[in-house]
Amino acid sequence: MKQTVKVVTLLSLSAATLLASGYRIPEQSLNSVALSAAYVAGANGADASYYNPANMSFMENGAFTEVAMTYINLPKVKYTDAQSSTLNGDSKEEQFLMPNLHYVSPMVGNWRYGLSITAPAGLSKRWDEAFPKASSEEFTLKVIEVNPTASYLVNDQFSLGFGVRGVYTDGVVKSNASGLGSPANRDLTGDSIDFGYNLALSYKPIKDLTLAATYRSKVDLTVEGDATLVSGMYKGGASVTIPLPASLALATAYTYDKTTVEFVYERTYWSAYKNLDFNYDVDLTATAMAAFDKPILKNWKDSNAYRIGLSHQCTDNLKMMLGFAIDKSPTPDNTLGFELPDSDAKLYSIGFEYKVTQNLKVGLAYLYDDKEDRTITSRANSTAPYGTFSDSAAHLVTASFKYKF
Repeated sequence: MKQTVKVVTLLSLSAATLLASGYRIPEQSLNSVALSAAYVAGANGADASYYNPANMSFMENGAFTEVAMTYINLPKVKYTDAQSSTLNGDSKEEQFLMPNLHYVSPMVGNWRYGLSITAPAGLSKRWDEAFPKASSEEFTLKVIEVNPTASYLVNDQFSLGFGVRGVYTDGVVKSNASGLGSPANRDLTGDSIDFGYNLALSYKPIKDLTLAATYRSKVDLTVEGDATLVSGMYKGGASVTIPLPASLALATAYTYDKTTVEFVYERTYWSAYKNLDFNYDVDLTATAMAAFDKPILKNWKDSNAYRIGLSHQCTDNLKMMLGFAIDKSPTPDNTLGFELPDSDAKLYSIGFEYKVTQNLKVGLAYLYDDKEDRTITSRANSTAPYGTFSDSAAHLVTASFKYKF
């Protein structure tokens, strides 16, 4: 199932070619899209359950909900080979709808509870041209996370939060080398349910300043499913384990009059992704399919993201938001593949929230993820890229309804 992992790793995980470097998708609500995910210390709605459950303790009393839908467009990625134009290709344009749901309960003594249902990783990359198709005809990944959380108000200035992460993964991987004169092809499917946790703390030294830290644990995606290799020479079970990496966010938010500014530093521990090692029901090492049973080196590195967001309450009913982020890629040149031609990115975002009634708010946000061109200067193997990936990007549009009970 050598590629089910790549599916899982394609990701949301960003996403991108996701919305974050690697395969994570950090934007899971209206405010997070509008602020380029600079939304940790200042999280103050139903989505605080996901972004910083410690902040739930500081919210006004009542029950809060948010239902949002995000449209994601991934334009074609262009590949230009350094040795032969016959190896050039364009990926297919991808379009997705990604729903999410957040809820925060009223206070119960010093406790408060929340629930978020999100898609923290995933999406898809497909190629039609013979060369990229040989290793990555299709990588499609769906990841759904159910994240119940709780917060405890220690005092008026300090709060703690924690949660349990239940992650469902479903993937499809296909490759077809017939266009290169080889019978090697793969058709893989798999799914899994795995668990992790998240922690948070918030401290308000003064009324208008919040300092926060959040940690989301690594979740090992233990994908199991079925594989068909080389036109049915092998047809049976396959499994692989890959990491949805841990991440640490350190954030500060300051409010002056009607304006809030937030800065977030985020460290994602991609170094946990060292290789892809697939297991099958039988040993393939001594067969013509041995290449499918060989671990694939990845050796990703830990990466940083720097995010800044600005919110301004223009009127009693209208709030505007702007965001910007720099997101570094964890993928080294020598293990980059067609399933995820990742690169460093700059993110730009804007959005608004409008209070329709005392309890109902609606909003709209847009984010543009601008990926840098990336050139690979040597070919790691016969089906690996040796050339330039360009035109990689992502567009997100999120519509949201928020209601307070």
